Amino acid sequence: MSHRALTGTTTGTLARVSEDHYFTAEPASADERRRIHVQLAGRDVDVETAPGIFSPGHLDLGTQVLLRHLPPAPAGDVLDLGCGWGPLALTAALGTADARVTAVDVNRRSLDLTARNAERLGVAAQVAALEPGDVPTELRFDAIWSNPPIRIGKEALHGLLSTWLPRLAPGGEAWLVVQKNLGADSLARWIGEQGWGSIEKVGSAKGFRVLRLAR
Repeated sequence: MSHRALTGTTTGTLARVSEDHYFTAEPASADERRRIHVQLAGRDVDVETAPGIFSPGHLDLGTQVLLRHLPPAPAGDVLDLGCGWGPLALTAALGTADARVTAVDVNRRSLDLTARNAERLGVAAQVAALEPGDVPTELRFDAIWSNPPIRIGKEALHGLLSTWLPRLAPGGEAWLVVQKNLGADSLARWIGEQGWGSIEKVGSAKGFRVLRLAR
């Protein structure tokens, strides 16, 4: 089976990744659902996870760092790029009743979990969990939140960000979290060279940098 990247195209980089990796379309591991207890938007909640997705056992450290720096989601269109089981999408929806959240992932198990968790937490009407190619091409986002999949490699990562960051609406902000030792500073420089807006490092904690792109 070919694997669609978050760009919405087939990429050899992703196709060569182990079938059990979280950025394949169909994880090979057993779909054994379980619940974990986390805090999102100041609320203690139970969410459903499963193997074969990103950070199935807990709220990963990078996302925790990003969540501590994020402003409230705008009352508009928000993109969670690489949603996993949905922590960023769920936080946006729980925190802002008028946020319309698009949660995008190549991993179909992740999309199912995000949709189920949105229903579990009462925000299903606000969250659309979609494959990249199913997002309307005309849709622009007032905010983009992402813990991007750095380990897909520089070329694929640049392709991913080149697909989605230009869809930031005028006046919008993109917030990214990247490990310092995996190239956060060089990625910030590259983003700044693309002409999508002004990029700055707004936080650093536990080996991660938080980047904000303002358009």
